[in-house]
Amino acid sequence: MTQAYSNAETQSPESSGQKTNGKLLSSSNNPYRSLLLLRYFLLNVVAFALLGVAWSQGYVHKVVHADQTYLSVVIFLVFIVGLVLCTQKLWQTNREIDALKSISGLQSPAVSHLVNISGKHSNASISGSTRLRLSHRISVVRHLGNTLVLLGLIGTVLGFIIALSGVDPDKASDVNAIAPMVSTLIQGMSTALYTTLIGSIFNVWLMANFQMLSSGTVQLISDLQEAVDRHA
Repeated sequence: MTQAYSNAETQSPESSGQKTNGKLLSSSNNPYRSLLLLRYFLLNVVAFALLGVAWSQGYVHKVVHADQTYLSVVIFLVFIVGLVLCTQKLWQTNREIDALKSISGLQSPAVSHLVNISGKHSNASISGSTRLRLSHRISVVRHLGNTLVLLGLIGTVLGFIIALSGVDPDKASDVNAIAPMVSTLIQGMSTALYTTLIGSIFNVWLMANFQMLSSGTVQLISDLQEAVDRHA
């Protein structure tokens, strides 16, 4: 392994450049990378287009107006944070995949580090550690997706509390008191249903993006392992 490392360092610039150019050409035609970015782009374009249609039809204003707790706005903001983080991490993952395929293996800091420690630890230990680190890096997106569902459930509970708070059994026989109770009941049920719906929709949207990020991370782990096996 030490001899392979020294041979890689003593390569001439011409031969290194030729290998680099060759791998650059192969990485530019990487179908997996192009397909992943295309799927990510198409998913979010279609989703935002549907959101724009809902906005133009007045559904978004109806949801915000019906939600007395404004928890639907909080859910949307949490979703935007999760989507931005997911986009950032997906772009970072694709850059790392591209770097592994476009430069000489030992010139990659990640591969160089893994090769250096491969003599001190078993391959299974190194592979498990790498997988754990990369999985931990993207876990925040999954946690934000789960938070959207929890916020929707909290909205459901708050909606039922609002709905039941206006019900007074002692005034059930009073005709003049029925209308305010029914109005409060409807407002509470609207809050409960809309927050649950919004939380579920944005959870599905964000988790669909997370699945693409997760598949990209799996590809990165596989490429790292192949690079280490090739140079170790």
